[in-house]
Amino acid sequence: MTDPTAAPPPTTRLVLVRHGESRSTVERVVGGHRGCGGLTEKGVLQAKALCDRLAQTGELAGAAAVLTSVLPRAIETAEIIAPALGGLPVEQRCELCEIHPGEGDGLTWEEFSALYRPEGLASGNPYRAMAPGGESWAGFYVRVGEALLQAAGDHAGGTVVVVCHGGVVEGAFATLGGLPLRRPFDVRIENTSLTEWSYQPADGDLGNPGHRLARWRLNRFNDTAHLAGLD
Repeated sequence: MTDPTAAPPPTTRLVLVRHGESRSTVERVVGGHRGCGGLTEKGVLQAKALCDRLAQTGELAGAAAVLTSVLPRAIETAEIIAPALGGLPVEQRCELCEIHPGEGDGLTWEEFSALYRPEGLASGNPYRAMAPGGESWAGFYVRVGEALLQAAGDHAGGTVVVVCHGGVVEGAFATLGGLPLRRPFDVRIENTSLTEWSYQPADGDLGNPGHRLARWRLNRFNDTAHLAGLD
């Protein structure tokens, strides 16, 4: 029997931070491993604004880990905000990258569309690879889901800050929120926004962060309060 006076199990927090404005976005280039040129000057300012906010509010104080993808725009963002997170080392994981574009990496979006999506970028088939050697949205979501649940399991009961990409934030809705691969709506995810999920195990959960005895909770989405007045 459960002891009603016992303290509840600790909550696991996954805080997803989208990177600052990137050169690949401004230059309309497919920003994979080859095409990513890091942050723009504006992107650096956005990341610094987030760092200042986190230092002032302490809202992510005591974070257990800071993870990032291996793409320069995410690494730069993570390194800028790390001092406000206790100076934790930034751990790079390719599993947290944006969708892998394969042969389309580094092309302009116009070139990519002409070569691989003459009928339009939205093919309607989530199992179709983005380009030869690249990922499909379905495969990408599987990768992201495994990476996020692994991060949660590795730091159960703690706060994990994941500096990543818009696609990873979207993928969390499928993995943690149970939404389908093809949502019936679009979402806008701003640069350096915070999206936070939390999980508290139920009795008998055995520490599995994906167990259905308890559910993930979306606490905030696209929080950009630190960008007010920046433009």
